[in-house]
Amino acid sequence: MKLRKLAVLAFLAPLALAACNGAETTEGEPPVGEPIAHVAPPAGQLWQDVASETPEGGFVIGNPDAPLKLVEYASHTCHVCADFSKNGAEAMNRYVNTGVISYELRNLIRDPFDLTIAMLARCGGPALFHPLSDEVWGNFDDLMANAQANGAAINQAAQANPDRRFQAIAEASGILEFFAARGVSSEQAMTCLADNAKAQAIADRSEEQSSEQQITGTPTFFLNGSRLDATAWRAVEPILQNAGARDK
Repeated sequence: MKLRKLAVLAFLAPLALAACNGAETTEGEPPVGEPIAHVAPPAGQLWQDVASETPEGGFVIGNPDAPLKLVEYASHTCHVCADFSKNGAEAMNRYVNTGVISYELRNLIRDPFDLTIAMLARCGGPALFHPLSDEVWGNFDDLMANAQANGAAINQAAQANPDRRFQAIAEASGILEFFAARGVSSEQAMTCLADNAKAQAIADRSEEQSSEQQITGTPTFFLNGSRLDATAWRAVEPILQNAGARDK
């Protein structure tokens, strides 16, 4: 499906021109092997709670030394990413908790509203990025319908004061209250959204990585560096299992 942008902040550049569920190519073959022994987490923790920001600007959960490393390039405004999260997030955590797989999310930015959500998901720090992203995708239809219904107001608010463009998007779209109900206070969120330099860095990194990796759609997955020809959990899970992962 081709990119559908919200009518907000068209003057903000560069933004990655990524389609949702666009065409993919396969480079190399994902790993195949026997079941891999589980690795115990640090005392008192689950591996899904071990989180950090990566040098590539993504957020990874799981065993840092996991033999299988799954990377997802995702957009918070992509319905296919939402479907993957709804169908696979709980199961993915079970695989991560075996210590055999680490799971990294990297933002592929489609539009300014997407960028605003990405900034808010990052605002809670590495440990909250995956859970907050899943909350967005879990409420995808309502959030996107509300944003579309208020598109004119969002655009007007953002253009009225470009220096606080992302704060204006969050206020006009209602996404500010959504995150406040999930642990990111309005004050904290407004501080994060005021960092225009960070927003530009996220957008720039998205553009660079989509170009370098030739990514044209979301979600796009890589396992140990090999691109997967799969976008749905029902297709990704067998690949993980063939590589040696077991969720129990």
